This record gives sequence, C-alpha cells and structure tokens, in this order.
Amino acid sequence: MTTPAPRGRLGEDWLTVILGFALIALTLAGFRPALPSFAWAPDTAGALLAPGNLASSAVIGLYLLVTSALGVAAMGGRTGPYVLAFPVVFVLAWLSLALEGASFVQAWGFEYVIFALVLGLLIGNTVGVPAWLEPAVRTEYFIKTGLVLMGATILFGGIMRAGIFGIVQAVLVILVIWYAAFWISRRLRVDDEFSAMLATAVSICGVSAAIAACGAIEGDRKKLSYVTSLVLIVAAPMMIVMPWAVRAFDIPEVVGGAWVGGTIDTSGAVVAAGELISESAMNAAVIVKFSQNAMLGIAAFALSVWWTMRQGRTDGTPVSPRVIWDRFPKFVIGFIAASLLFSFVLSPAVVDATGGVIRGLRTWWFALAFVCIGLETRFRDIIAMEEGRPAIAFVLAQALNVVWTLAIAWLLFGGVLFPVPEL
Repeated sequence: MTTPAPRGRLGEDWLTVILGFALIALTLAGFRPALPSFAWAPDTAGALLAPGNLASSAVIGLYLLVTSALGVAAMGGRTGPYVLAFPVVFVLAWLSLALEGASFVQAWGFEYVIFALVLGLLIGNTVGVPAWLEPAVRTEYFIKTGLVLMGATILFGGIMRAGIFGIVQAVLVILVIWYAAFWISRRLRVDDEFSAMLATAVSICGVSAAIAACGAIEGDRKKLSYVTSLVLIVAAPMMIVMPWAVRAFDIPEVVGGAWVGGTIDTSGAVVAAGELISESAMNAAVIVKFSQNAMLGIAAFALSVWWTMRQGRTDGTPVSPRVIWDRFPKFVIGFIAASLLFSFVLSPAVVDATGGVIRGLRTWWFALAFVCIGLETRFRDIIAMEEGRPAIAFVLAQALNVVWTLAIAWLLFGGVLFPVPEL
C-alpha cells in the first residue's frame, strides 16, 4: 500500500528507495558504524550492558534516527514528534535483538522478528499506543527501507552457482501455491484483496511478499498487519516440527532442507530449522529461500498487472501501462537495483567488506518494522476480521504448501529425476 504524498513531496515508496540507496552509498563510502553484539548467556548477560556495547547501540540508534527523520521530513511529516517517539520503538527493537541473542533462545532457533512482534502486541493490546508514540509507528516505511537493503544481500551469482534446482522449485511452488491459496481463500468467502495478500505471503517469502502484494494492489493496512501476524505465528511451530519430521520419517537431509526453505516464511527461521537438521540441509534451505526471495520483484510486477486487469474488468477502468506503473510498488525497484548492483557491478571484495554492515542495517530496519506491526495489531480485530476465515484459509494453504513443496523437493533434490546435488 503506497502512502500518498502531499503535493511537492516524495511518496513513501520512492523515498524508501532513495533512503535505502543512501545507506548503501554511505556504507560503500566507508561509513560503517560498529554493530552492537547481542550474543549472551545467563552468566555473561552483563556484556549486553557493557559501555562499549551500549555506545555502539547509541550510535546505531542515532544513525537510524537521523536518516529516518530526514525521510519523514522529505515526505512532509512532522519531524519533532517523530524524533521524540522514535527512541521507544528503537529500544523495543533493541530488546527483541537482545532476546534473540540469548544462548538458550539460539538453541531453539527463535529469531528477533517473533520477539519484536510479541513486545509490540503486549503494549498495543494492554496499555495501548499513546498518541505521542504514534508518529514513530511506521511499519511500511521501515520494512520497505529494509527490503531495499535486503536486495543487496540477494546475490544472483551465488544462487546460480548453487544450482538450478532451487530456482526450479521456487517457480513451481510460487505458481501452484499462489493459485491454490487464492482459490481456497475465495471459496471461504475471503475478499479478493485479502486473498491476494494471503496467497502471496504463503507462496513466496512471507512478510516481505505480503508487503509487496499490499503495495501492488494498494491494500488495506489492517489486512496487512493481520497477514504478517499470521505468517509469524504459523512459522514458529513449523520451525520446530519440520526438522523433527525430517528425522522421524527418515527424509533425506538435502530434501528436508529444500522442504524447509520452500515452506517456512521467514529467512531466519529457515536457517534455524535447516541447522537443526544438518549443514547440507541448511545449505539447501538457504538456496531455496533465497531463490524465492529473488522472485519478489517479478512476482510484484505480475501481481500489479493481474490486479489492474482484474479491477478493470470489475469497474471498467481502462488498463494501460500508466495504470500498471502507478500500482507497481516502487520500493521493489530499489530491491532489484540493489541486488543487481551487488551481484554484477561491485567487486566480490567490496561485497564481502560491506555485506555484514548492510545485513546488520537491514536487520535493524526489520526489527523496527515488526515492533510497529505488533503495536498496530489488535487481537480483537484479528479475531473479528471476516469471522476468522482468512486465518483458516492461510492454515489450509500452508498445509497444502507443506505437501506440495515436499513432493517437489523430493523430485528435484532426492535423486529421483536428477543426481543428488552436493551441498
């Protein structure tokens, strides 16, 4: 969903492209602030509050505050209230990363996105979000900027070197599961807009895909929050159950990894679940997940065209390249451009030198976004929304996704049609 811009001001989508590339440019130019460490155990918890770590946290917080406030100003927003409210969202994001870094949490594989969502939900559904905090609750602004940065971490060369199987699986899963999920949703009388976001989230890459779909169809923010909450709620048990199923049913490790990568909808959970199986399973899982992520731009464009044509048949609006362009989420252009830049233009040495900082910044923007999703989401709204039918549709579609993806993974990675790849 694109935020309209006041006359003479930048729209949110283009602004996030500019902001994302400004952060990339600063990193390439040598401005690479030290990232705080969040790894700790019960007997080393004091390391989180060590002066050096707190100083690094403060520098990152100031960096995010200044750059994001400049973006708010460029969109015509009031920077004063935003600057006052932002530190609260940042502290909640910091806490989510600190919770993820605990050794006992790492052992279970839970990631910061779940903690960020839960912290936001606890506040939003108990004491509520005070009016003074609302200027900093900018879910889409934060996540779109993070998605542009995420593009810099999706390297096409690495995916291609890892083999064509991951790309083939991604295409087959996206095409079949998207249509099936949309069909299931419509049979359950979920509206078209909701169905498109649910289908895109299930079939591609979870929250990132849902954001892109929402932008492509100019969807409802409440429905987007609903879908993102569903993605994270369902991903948590899958992350534990699927590795267990791989071992319990003697599924080949590489097949299990490809299965995990094609079904679990958050990248961190994919890595964690793959690690619970084996290193080769984790490699297969990452290949498949990155292949799906790489399809995000193509999927967003296709969805824009399809939705425009569908709406044109409904309300008589003429379909033209201009209408399709207006609907297309522009931040996806930043995602694709960043990926092309880091895949084919910059030298491997530069990519290696800057990759850690860019991934760290991406994580921070996503952590801010998931805190805001929690703050915006109301349990009563989720329960009441369309009588729970979207949640039923999502679970049914995900169940089908689990079965279909396992079949495709077995055919491609299990030695049925091709030799088992060495990963």
